Amino acid sequence: MKGKKKQIPAPKIDGKAVRPSRRDFLKTTAFLGGSTALLATAGCSLTREKNWPKNPGASAYGLHKPENQILTSCLQCHTACPIKVKLQNGVAVKIDGNPYSPQTLTRQLDYEWSPLTTAPIDGAICPKGQAGIQSLYDPYRLVKVLKRAGKRGENKWQTISFDQALDEITNGGKLFAHVPGEENRHVPGLKELFRMRDPKLMKQMAADAKAVGKGKMSREAFKEKYKDHLELLIDPERPDLGPINNQFVFLAGRIEHGRKEFAKRWLNGGFGSVNWYEHTTVCEQSHHIAYEKMTDQYKDGKWSGGKHHMKPDLHNVEFILFFGTSPFEANFGPPMASPLMTKGLTEGRLKFAVVDPRLTKTAAKAWKWLPIKPGSDAACAHAIAHYLLEHGLYDERFLSNANRAAAEADQETVYTNSSWLVKIEEDGPGALLRASEIGLGDEHTFVVMRDGRPRAVRLDSETPVEGDLFFAGEIQGIKVKTSFQVYYDYVMSKTLEEWAGYTGIEPEKIKAVAAEYARHGKKAVVEFYRGPVQHTNGYYNGTALIALNLLNGNVGWKGGLTSGGGHWHEVGDKPGQPFNLKALHPGKLNPFGHKLTKEGTRYEDSTYFQDEGYPARRPWYPFTNNVYQEVLPAARAGYPYPIKAVFLHKGTPALSLPGAQTQIDALLDVEAIPLTFQCDIVIGDTTVYADYVFPDMSIWERWGTPHTTPAVPTKCSKIRQPAVAPLVETCKVFGNEMPISMEAIMLGIAERLGMPGFGDDGFAEGMPLKRPEDYFLKMIANIAAGDKPGDSVPDADEQEMTLFVQARRHLPETVFDPTRWEKAVIDAQGGNWWRKVVYVLVRGGRFEDFTAYENSGDKLPHPFKGLFSLYVEEVAEGRHPYTGERFKGYPVFEPPKGYNDQPLDDGEEFPYPLITYKPILGGQSRTLPNNYWLSNIMPQNYILMNKRTAAAIGIKEGDTIRLISATNPEGIWNLGNEKRIPVEGEVKLAESIRPGVIAVSWSFGHWGYGAGDTLIDGQVIEGEPERKRGLCPNAVFRTDPVLKDVCLSDLIGGSTSFFQTKVKVEPARAEV
Repeated sequence: MKGKKKQIPAPKIDGKAVRPSRRDFLKTTAFLGGSTALLATAGCSLTREKNWPKNPGASAYGLHKPENQILTSCLQCHTACPIKVKLQNGVAVKIDGNPYSPQTLTRQLDYEWSPLTTAPIDGAICPKGQAGIQSLYDPYRLVKVLKRAGKRGENKWQTISFDQALDEITNGGKLFAHVPGEENRHVPGLKELFRMRDPKLMKQMAADAKAVGKGKMSREAFKEKYKDHLELLIDPERPDLGPINNQFVFLAGRIEHGRKEFAKRWLNGGFGSVNWYEHTTVCEQSHHIAYEKMTDQYKDGKWSGGKHHMKPDLHNVEFILFFGTSPFEANFGPPMASPLMTKGLTEGRLKFAVVDPRLTKTAAKAWKWLPIKPGSDAACAHAIAHYLLEHGLYDERFLSNANRAAAEADQETVYTNSSWLVKIEEDGPGALLRASEIGLGDEHTFVVMRDGRPRAVRLDSETPVEGDLFFAGEIQGIKVKTSFQVYYDYVMSKTLEEWAGYTGIEPEKIKAVAAEYARHGKKAVVEFYRGPVQHTNGYYNGTALIALNLLNGNVGWKGGLTSGGGHWHEVGDKPGQPFNLKALHPGKLNPFGHKLTKEGTRYEDSTYFQDEGYPARRPWYPFTNNVYQEVLPAARAGYPYPIKAVFLHKGTPALSLPGAQTQIDALLDVEAIPLTFQCDIVIGDTTVYADYVFPDMSIWERWGTPHTTPAVPTKCSKIRQPAVAPLVETCKVFGNEMPISMEAIMLGIAERLGMPGFGDDGFAEGMPLKRPEDYFLKMIANIAAGDKPGDSVPDADEQEMTLFVQARRHLPETVFDPTRWEKAVIDAQGGNWWRKVVYVLVRGGRFEDFTAYENSGDKLPHPFKGLFSLYVEEVAEGRHPYTGERFKGYPVFEPPKGYNDQPLDDGEEFPYPLITYKPILGGQSRTLPNNYWLSNIMPQNYILMNKRTAAAIGIKEGDTIRLISATNPEGIWNLGNEKRIPVEGEVKLAESIRPGVIAVSWSFGHWGYGAGDTLIDGQVIEGEPERKRGLCPNAVFRTDPVLKDVCLSDLIGGSTSFFQTKVKVEPARAEV
């Protein structure tokens, strides 16, 4: 621990003054730096001089031995690379890549090879992954449970037991009578919210409540039918809001598969609340929704099942056009992308261009860099499309295939709806024409034109149907156009030069890129991620870029667009898998009602619409999910209903969201959010606003089943498993001692409330769910079994069984007991999956051999199959919740807009667009600046400006300036309790950014994670000044002009807007 002595005003705990003094970590035990956990685990073997060998050569290097390695998965970023943790006396001393995984080694080792022989071989891993050791052993890691001892945000705490915390959280009461101003405040416990517990009643009431919202059942009829149960509802006058259970919210940050499924089982099926959320809209959600809606399949009148993520096949692609993403720094991810792209460049096969306002590391190696204006991605896409359409440079044969049979006849795996007919309504293109409307078939059959005549399209493999791409006219009095015609007319409604004008790029440069893209045919791919989609027009930007992939028909081909190899499914719902975890849930509840974020449902299907019409008070998001930014502001607004409790896990909305000041305001409001308990490895920037803080196990100490990037063309199932002894305190749940973690908290609450699906018969009679491994080992057994009978892995042999136990000799019994673990994977029929589970665990997952790719011919081994829609009917039939106007089913270019659908204009006072980016050393809370290894390389971030921009306003290299926006005119973070941080930083000048644009990288500007002083049990733990370095610009990002309490958002894709705020700059000033 670092930090200088300083005078701190005497704080108060329970009304009593305590004398602060300079303390080191050896005098407190709430943080790892002062606990005995690390010393007990490590035996201090790495720091005691007496343990150092007198002759370095006398001590044999042992990290290459298989018994000193455990293969697991990283999470220093969302790529979650498979890793190899190397251990010395139980301490993690080195982290490398797992050589069985194609993410960290190309070509990866054959899966059948024994880890006893492959142990000396390492895969690659990025600096963040290697620096995981510093995150694991961070002295500011939390190891005990804390309860708030002051106001929210004051960072004053007292240590309490795990049992006391859970008792108070479940029972409620005057829990903070010791805090001035809260002496008489009653905090509702979870028992008050766990009201509806009858799954049959819940299922029946859900159907009728939905009918009330749709206007198909009267409220009076509902109330009469359920008159004996109305007290279980949030509002009997609005049954579509659901039961009181919905007033408990689970809000997660970087939660991954395995934990996702466990947490949903607990909140949805166990507690009966619909309000489960993760962070996705803060990252890239509109990218996912654009792909998902364009790949949704049609069945029985519904659109569903789309793929939300696709990537270029880096093994054979010839040309990539990157929009707003840099695989040499981020994306999914550098350990895989960097060597494959470098190989392509050096062999002369690969060429790529980058569209980005900033010269990224990838752009530095590109054939061309197009520094467009932020937010003009769709305009750039339309300029490229204009060139392709004007010159006939598109795959007409591919686009004309109207059903599966036609695609198969042309050796394609994909067909499009480009030739399907769209009805043209008075307010624009609407639903797709059905054959039943013109007497050609039923309501599930679509229509194309072929040689001047309409033809029915059945989505089968029996009768090939091709359609004309161009048609506009009437059929039996119904105005129609083909989907392609709708797209063509919009793109060609402006000249290429006009589209280019929006981007700020010379038309000739765009033409050159378009021509190169066309030259490579199916081996050219448009790739994008966060940059184009974190805008109010993010969904439309995404669909405009994806449409370029459809124009050259690259989907499913080697060198084209891949949806990845997929994974073996861990939830157990495939034939032959031993543990169907969805079905193994006796008494499972069926939560219902509108979610707090109003996602996944139409405003028109609510009692609010019946009573209030347009505009809706707040946005409704029918096409997306996990609208992270809306949770806390909606709770504070009490719309569509107030909440009572929030469990926040591993996330930091107070820092990470644009306009994050509004999130802080909500967290400070104890009336709007009466109870918030949080779980994380540290006291972070949001954790300081918690009522209770629980420590969590880090990613190197716990379980998970993270899914694999679609950049990997072969099938992969990654595993996260305990590699080191947990450094947190233990607790007792269901009579079992275990480390404190998210799972332990959930199990402890389930035990106190009697939630279904947990305890002695949690899965079924005699099949308990009382420990985390009871759940996760069953997931791994399902992976080992495969997705169909006969697809299982071999049994581990005796040597591997011995190695498995020996490599875990350092893990305590609270974590590892081979007998207990084996019992967890005995299925209901008595089948024992233990040896197959061990076979997977000793390899760190299950990985298909690369021969699957090598032997698949011209196609990808697991290509996307089915319909890929140029025109998205579901979106076209949706209505804007403020105006009631129709959304567009085709890609359009829009300016930044507020919730009222009006363009934003901050005038000339705020001239500079502000953008963010992520360097390879930075990520979430576990990296910069609180990771010592990474911070030695990059100790702070800067405000990046073009030299010409700076010269025009008299700014020099190294000046410190403040960023100010229309909705943050002071340019400050207001943390509450009279704590303020200016949004100021040091200027770095370069030619590597578009003139007029300002960029600030992510990861810095913290007040948590050891950056600020913390008072625990009367002791002041000083923060480290190094952890405060740099700035986080999120506070100045624009809030919505109508709502004012949340950032700008994409109403279709749900993404937050990080790239549509304009700022002005001022010299730094002394006052905050």
